[in-house]
Amino acid sequence: MLAKLKNFLNAHLQTQSPEEKQRQLNLAAASMLLEVVFADEVLAPEEEHLLPQVMQQTLGLSATDSQSVIDEARSRQKEATSLYEFTTEINAAFSIEQKQQLVLAMWQLAYADGKLCQYEDQIIRRMADLLYLKHSELIQARNRAIEIQRAQD
Repeated sequence: MLAKLKNFLNAHLQTQSPEEKQRQLNLAAASMLLEVVFADEVLAPEEEHLLPQVMQQTLGLSATDSQSVIDEARSRQKEATSLYEFTTEINAAFSIEQKQQLVLAMWQLAYADGKLCQYEDQIIRRMADLLYLKHSELIQARNRAIEIQRAQD
């Protein structure tokens, strides 16, 4: 059963245009960022303001494209059954550096409202594991996000 699903997904990805593949990757990344934002079940104004910015920095999107991807990812995220469907796409296409940048964006969003909720921490750690990042890479990204937050205050 899993092999059939994997073959179907691989066949589907191979028939997509490069633009569509990139759009799917952007949606997966945005969905992961939304998981962090909604981990504490509250969308703080600081998080809402920062989300398009980190999308632009992390994925190289324009402001308009960033908002469009966020809107589409919100509906996609509601239908998701696990983090695995997002991380699988990211693992297949992102380099280690891109994954590290994505986790940095997650930490930035988690600290945007001035406090780290335990659920935000847990979801970021779980996603970093699913992205096959080392614990040291996770901690470096967290420390960098704290530095960025302090510089902005």
